Amino acid sequence: MTIASFLKLVELRTKIASVIPFIIGSLYTLYAFDNFDIINALLMFASMIIFDMTTTSINNYIDYTTAYKKDGYGYEVHNAITACGLSTTHVRYLIYTMLSLSSLLGILLVLRTNWIILILGILCFTIGILYTFGPLPISRTPFGEIFSGVTMGLILTFITIYIHIFNQGILNVGLANGTLSIIISLNPLISIVFICIPLICCIANIMLANNLCDMEEDIANKRYTLPIYIGKKASLTLWAMLYYLSYSAIIVSVLLKILPVITLLTLVTLPMLQRNISRFKLKQAKRETFILSIKNFISFNSVYILSLLLGVCFKYFINFYR
Repeated sequence: MTIASFLKLVELRTKIASVIPFIIGSLYTLYAFDNFDIINALLMFASMIIFDMTTTSINNYIDYTTAYKKDGYGYEVHNAITACGLSTTHVRYLIYTMLSLSSLLGILLVLRTNWIILILGILCFTIGILYTFGPLPISRTPFGEIFSGVTMGLILTFITIYIHIFNQGILNVGLANGTLSIIISLNPLISIVFICIPLICCIANIMLANNLCDMEEDIANKRYTLPIYIGKKASLTLWAMLYYLSYSAIIVSVLLKILPVITLLTLVTLPMLQRNISRFKLKQAKRETFILSIKNFISFNSVYILSLLLGVCFKYFINFYR
């Protein structure tokens, strides 16, 4: 397996969907909690990226081994195993290796924090595996968008924040003398949910756009995704509404003083997203218009990141001169 074929198998370019929640979670930690542990951040980042590559490899492997039709619909190009002539045995060994390494890094992170990270990590690993593996992978059901959006947009971002503030009493679970105790600080948790809504929506929309573009292929391969259940028209409406919900969440978060006022800069991306929404509604094609969902994700969240970074810098600048 060459480096080029490995990168195609793990679809490295798509890891931006993991990196952006990590960056936003890290910046929000600095803004809201004034805390950051660099070692925990590095362990988290490495485990996250490797596991993301693992699930993508599993997805390509399962698609190849279970597909009823291995030609047409661009299958020869977009499935790395077919396109690069990879050995399924080598792919399996690679999957086992990456999964083991990611698990080891995750365990090290748990040892440095607490068992909340273990619970959330197991949850993410389970969803990640079941998303593409098993008798009925989540990605082949109408729930793929929900699981991908919530797992990567909310749970991943929460973990990114929690590894720095695990000892601040925001969420603790204890077991003593047979009694299970759960301590929750609602305000910080609600704030985290609000800042994650744009991530949830944008990530879910990548999956939704992918499924809209693959409707014919999915029907041929008996993958009954959300667009097949609710129809193309309703799916396109949902796709647009999730972007509008993202902007609404930013505005509400600023009004509630969860995010700095400067994050309203994300509104400058609205005209571009609106043009892309209109273009995608006209044609849903993997090679031509699917990229619009990626562009929307990157454009919106790049400004989100920039505005959060400016908010952090301004806050620390003010505090320094007080």
